[in-house]
Amino acid sequence: MSAVTAFDQTGRVGTQPAPPPPPQTIADTGLHPDTLAQLMLKTLIAGESSGTQLADAMRLPYSVLDAMIQHARVEKLIEVRGASGTGNAGYRYALTDLGRDRAMQFLDINRYVGPAPVPLSQYNAYVRACMAARPWIDKDCLGRGFESLIVSETMYDKLGPAVNSGKSLFLYGKPGNGKTVIAEGIGRALGSDMHVPNAIDVDGQTITVFDPVNHVLTSKHGSAQSVIAVSSHDRRWEQIRRPVVVVGGELTLEMLDLTFNPIARFYEAPIQMKAIGGVFVVDDFGRQRIPPRDLLNRWIVPLESRVDFLTLHTGRKFEVPFNVFIIFATNLKPESLADEAFLRRIPYKIRAKNPTVDEYTRIFELVCRRRGLAFDPVMVEYLQRKYYQPRKLQMRACHPRDLIEQVIDMCRYHAKEPAITRELLDAACTSYFLEESESQGNEVAI
Repeated sequence: MSAVTAFDQTGRVGTQPAPPPPPQTIADTGLHPDTLAQLMLKTLIAGESSGTQLADAMRLPYSVLDAMIQHARVEKLIEVRGASGTGNAGYRYALTDLGRDRAMQFLDINRYVGPAPVPLSQYNAYVRACMAARPWIDKDCLGRGFESLIVSETMYDKLGPAVNSGKSLFLYGKPGNGKTVIAEGIGRALGSDMHVPNAIDVDGQTITVFDPVNHVLTSKHGSAQSVIAVSSHDRRWEQIRRPVVVVGGELTLEMLDLTFNPIARFYEAPIQMKAIGGVFVVDDFGRQRIPPRDLLNRWIVPLESRVDFLTLHTGRKFEVPFNVFIIFATNLKPESLADEAFLRRIPYKIRAKNPTVDEYTRIFELVCRRRGLAFDPVMVEYLQRKYYQPRKLQMRACHPRDLIEQVIDMCRYHAKEPAITRELLDAACTSYFLEESESQGNEVAI
């Protein structure tokens, strides 16, 4: 697999590191032979499999497994049930009674079955190579991440240097002004694909890393591998879009550490490790179930040293590179959430301001275009004149979308073709804005 195109440290087009080449021997996998042998037997417990299918399940070349398979046959752990092709790779293998007993013993130790893990050293080397070749972005590149959004030029000029720093960002401001959407746009702006392993091995312990919920595949690992055609890269790694992981009020300190499953007896990587190479967004910061100070203390070392430390249940502590761009998004005052020592470690603090009338109009037009509705600027002027100005309401970037969605909902209820009228906007505003704001004259944040 060729390396992934991106901007290098000078701003010119460069390359992102490709995953390691396919292993040719057991030693090349970086794993202990016993670890591979155990995984092979656990894989076969599901039923008979050809050599090619077994290699595909473990994402390894059959040539790496062949010697182990033949050794297992000699030990009466595996037997040949037939042939579906030529050579040893075409034989259909199945566990013997002795082999099934052995596989069950291995499952009692560790129930992980899937692609073979990669060693921690190989994983760390790849992440550090990605950090060294971290893409820099310019205004055009940043704009591609926000091509479906309305973002002011001032915001672009603030976000660009923050993203290029690769460190962290504090996005604050009133609710509804697109802080989460901005964070996701930054992830898209990073652009180039990257690779993550399905799992890593640390001292014989398995930690799953690839997560279909937070990782979007951009390339399949391929169909069953043939004996002749050899993959150009280590198939234990998945090619994904740079991750954008968003957590909100559900975030706990436990989610930032390894999760050990006492039944399956293997680990799941912490949430920030799944965001490595991309963006990790702590949305609604300050509204988590844990005190902000406790959460911030957990981040002090990674933000300062760019290294995170994780601990196995055995007590073994190891480090992984902290190649994550963290965004703290909140509608609370930053100074009420963190002290000066921590805020110093977040060099960029950007306020998401209310949209101007022109920006509000452009957002309204964009939402109309997306929903297939005719846009009339008179309707925006009507909202300004009848609601925002008399009630002293602050405009929010989310208002056009929310009001238009209500108009569409009402049209569907009355079995009418969706269209924006003053009457429908009145009905939408009546249910969207709080009634008491009209008598009190106070600004209302939605």
